[in-house]
Amino acid sequence: MVLITGVAGFIGFHLAKKLLDESYQVVGIDNINDYYDPNLKLSRLSILEKYSNFVFHKVDLKDKSEIDRIFGIYKPEYVINLAAQAGVRYSLQNPYAYVDSNLVGFVNILEACKNGSVKHLIYASSSSVYGGNKKVPFSTKDNVDHPVSLYAATKKSNELLAHVYSHIYGIPTTGLRFFTVYGPWGRPDMAYFTFTKNIIEGKPIKLFNYGKMERDFTYIDDVVEAIFKLLDLIPKPNPEWDEHTFDISSSFAPYKIYNIGNSNPVSLERFVEILEEKIGKKAIKEYVKMQAGDVLRTYADVSDLERDIDFRPSTPLEEGLERFVNWYKEYYNVKND
Repeated sequence: MVLITGVAGFIGFHLAKKLLDESYQVVGIDNINDYYDPNLKLSRLSILEKYSNFVFHKVDLKDKSEIDRIFGIYKPEYVINLAAQAGVRYSLQNPYAYVDSNLVGFVNILEACKNGSVKHLIYASSSSVYGGNKKVPFSTKDNVDHPVSLYAATKKSNELLAHVYSHIYGIPTTGLRFFTVYGPWGRPDMAYFTFTKNIIEGKPIKLFNYGKMERDFTYIDDVVEAIFKLLDLIPKPNPEWDEHTFDISSSFAPYKIYNIGNSNPVSLERFVEILEEKIGKKAIKEYVKMQAGDVLRTYADVSDLERDIDFRPSTPLEEGLERFVNWYKEYYNVKND
């Protein structure tokens, strides 16, 4: 039995579908909030609800009593926490949404795991935790004490909270630092989605920092495959661990952190060129200054992922964007010119 929070979200939906196809019993939780179009979430959910091995509960992670009740009924062996208030820029406008979901909600999940018989808790962190770090590629061996957004700070807090519960209560936890995940059924607040929409509709797209940015775009199928392979790779404590000798992404507790990224940063300008090619239409570009909370570059070191599960995300951006554009045109009924 696998419990997935944020199951109607982008990654949650794709992961649930993979597990259902592999005949796992899946319990899904989501509050279907309106941070972006709830109809897209409901469309994803309608696909999952066709499976007989899927159960859904509309619940907010802040609702501790309901979370505890669901854990008590289903007694999940695996918990994958993907529910979160997402978005770097939105955290400047509505900080309390991040506190409620990413901190209070996550503690409720940790408490429910503590009181249950959970074999493995996997949870979403983010590449944003690398914040102001200059050294690239970003490695799980690097210190991440200089976040540049509230969103990043809450994700770093998730890692710290998970470590405490791993240490005190022996809950095996694995944190996943996702690097710019994209693909069909994606999030409308992400650049690749808004760029596609605006290019098709003949509206300008904003290139922040005057286009001089790089992102480690990671295709959704690669992300799902990595999570699937990590499900049964349960972290073990290392009694000999100390910070001078061992990787800081491991511990004396049953705790591990991984980067999930393509390890191939692409410039924003090149990204737009590929998107224009796949859409078959030129973008109207508007060059603007850097926004607060943004970082110039993301670039994942995934050597420990390769070592531990013999896997490296590998979908080329050209292929992934073509699949996304094809899905977008079909889902939104866009007629080719």
